[in-house]
Amino acid sequence: MRAQDLPSYKDMAAVQGMPHGTAWGLYDQNGERDNCGSLNLLTPENTLEAQKEIKSGTGVALNWNLECVHEPGFGREKPVHTLKNLKPLGFVAYDDLIHINTQSGSQWDGFRHWGHQDTGLYYNGLQHEQIEDPAHAEKNGIHNWTKRGGIVGRAVLIDYASWAQKHNITYSVTTRHEISISDIEAIAKEQNVVFKPADILIIRSGWVKWYNEATDEERMKGARDGHEFVGLAGNRESVEWLWDHHFAAVAGDAIAFEAWPPKAPYRLHDHFLAMWGTPIGELWNLEQLAEVCKKENKYSFFLTSAPLNVHGGVASPPNALAIL
Repeated sequence: MRAQDLPSYKDMAAVQGMPHGTAWGLYDQNGERDNCGSLNLLTPENTLEAQKEIKSGTGVALNWNLECVHEPGFGREKPVHTLKNLKPLGFVAYDDLIHINTQSGSQWDGFRHWGHQDTGLYYNGLQHEQIEDPAHAEKNGIHNWTKRGGIVGRAVLIDYASWAQKHNITYSVTTRHEISISDIEAIAKEQNVVFKPADILIIRSGWVKWYNEATDEERMKGARDGHEFVGLAGNRESVEWLWDHHFAAVAGDAIAFEAWPPKAPYRLHDHFLAMWGTPIGELWNLEQLAEVCKKENKYSFFLTSAPLNVHGGVASPPNALAIL
C-alpha cells in the first residue's frame, strides 16, 4: 500500500468499539488479516527511492551496548552474558549464551507488546488472553516483520538534544519533559529535513547521552527507580500530526519514545502499537549518528533493521543500521 493512499486522520473510518483513529482493517488484503501495520508502507518502490539517500556511504550501527540498561526499571531482568567452554567436548572453542528481556535495552516494540488500555485489545483486535495461546501465535508476532523482508526505508533524525542546547532550553531526561510538535517542526526546518510519506521518524532526546555520563547511583535513581522520562508529547495535535505524516515506524533514544507516564486518552503507545500497527523503537544509541549527521549536515538517510525472527515474538533488538 502507498502512504499517499491512506486517509487523513479526520477521514479515518470508524472501527466498532474503538476510538476514532483506529486503523484496523486498512492493511488487510484479500480477506487476510494483516500483521505488519504501517510497515506495509515500506514497498520495493519506496526502498529504491530511499537508497538515493546514500551519499557518503558512512554506516552507523544504532544498537546500544547489549548490557544497557544495566539495572532496568519496570521489574525487567538485566541482560546476562555467559561463556560456554567446549574444551570438555574435545574442541578448542567457545559458545556464548545471552539471556535478555527484549524490553531492557535497544528494542522495537512489536504489536504483542502493548494493547489499547481501555479495551484490552491489541492491533487488529487480538485479545490479551490470546497472546499466550499457541493457536494465535501467528497474529501480530514479530516474525511477520522478517517474512516481509525486515525494515528498509528512508529515516530522518530529529536531534532535539542538540537543538535544545543550542537554544538554551534546559531540561532533565528523567522528568516528564515533553517534546512538542512545534519543536519537531522547528528542528526539521533548521536541519533542512523534509518529511516524506513512509519515513521512519527518529528523535534524539538525550536520554542515552545522560545515561552514558551518569554515575551508578544516578542511573539507579533515574532509570531503574525512575517513573518519569522525556519524550514526545501525547496529545491530540501529536496524534493527528503523526498519522497524517504516515510514518512507517518511529524510534528514539528515550525509555518510551513518548513522555512518560502517558496520559489518557492520548497514550501514544495505544495509538502506535494497538490502533495503528506502527512499531516503536526505544533506547536506540543515537550518539554517533548525531555526530555524523552534524558533520555531513545531512539528517536523512537509508535505514535497515533485521529484528529477531522469533515466531510469536513480542519485541526485538533492532539490529538497525543507518547509511548516509
